[in-house]
Amino acid sequence: MKFLLDTHCHTISSGHAYSTISEYIKEAQKKNLSLIAITDHAPKMPGSCGEFYFGNLKILPHKFNDLEVWYGSELNIIDYDGNLDLPESIIKDLDIVIASFHPPCLEPLTDNTETIMKVMSNPYVDVIGHPGDPRILFDIPKVVAFAKETGTILEINNSSLNPNSTRFGGIEIIKKIINECKKISWPVIVGSDAHFHLNVANFDLAKELLEDMPEELILNTSVDLFKKFIRKNKK
Repeated sequence: MKFLLDTHCHTISSGHAYSTISEYIKEAQKKNLSLIAITDHAPKMPGSCGEFYFGNLKILPHKFNDLEVWYGSELNIIDYDGNLDLPESIIKDLDIVIASFHPPCLEPLTDNTETIMKVMSNPYVDVIGHPGDPRILFDIPKVVAFAKETGTILEINNSSLNPNSTRFGGIEIIKKIINECKKISWPVIVGSDAHFHLNVANFDLAKELLEDMPEELILNTSVDLFKKFIRKNKK
């Protein structure tokens, strides 16, 4: 199974990542990827950039020979009502929007099901980032079913499976998400969550968990399939 795209990459603009957009582009071209998305952390993440950065992404080109580059953000969930840390006026113009729980921005509850569902109800949220974080507990069947209802994609985050990750320990949660998505024929997307350009499209750990997942339920396998599911105003 060949993966052609990576939709979760952080540059130096995120404050705790170490590569530029240009370095990601060159590395993606070396790896013969068809598409990457630059998704820097939104402003509430300590050390990240401000609103003007995201508002000005429109000046950047989207094609570099055979590589397509999308510009979006990994937004932070900032309260239990599912609000995010960029205004709609900016979010609506991003190519892709990931929304994630990050404890520096919001401490999780014992049960985060309702908050995640409120986030998925946002018409501009395309992907829920790293839902396999063992600190962020929720009702998996209920959230997966609502993901299909709202057209939101759940991410299988390769970085979360790294033993050095602060999110490590959620492998059983990730397996349950995959199995539940498979059960209702709803796709997932794999994100490297790269914070250094050499890790773009590093999916080695996630691939091991997706061996029994039908190819048509993994959006990284086809740019056309990816674009079919990732659309603005999707709901």
